[in-house]
Amino acid sequence: MTVREVCTELKGISRRTFYRWQEIGQAPQAFKLPNGEWRMWRSDFDAWLHARERTAA
Repeated sequence: MTVREVCTELKGISRRTFYRWQEIGQAPQAFKLPNGEWRMWRSDFDAWLHARERTAA
C-alpha cells in the first residue's frame, strides 16, 4: 500500500500525520523503496489497525 492509500483508508488523515506517526513509532510497519517512497504490506496495515481497535475497546 502507498502512503496515500493508507491515509485514505484512515478517513483522510494527512500525509504529515502519517509521517509524524512514523517518527514516533506509531505508524504501520513500512519499508522504503529505492526511489525513496514508503510502502506497507496490506497484512501489516490490517494487523496494525486491528491492534488499535483492540486497544480502543
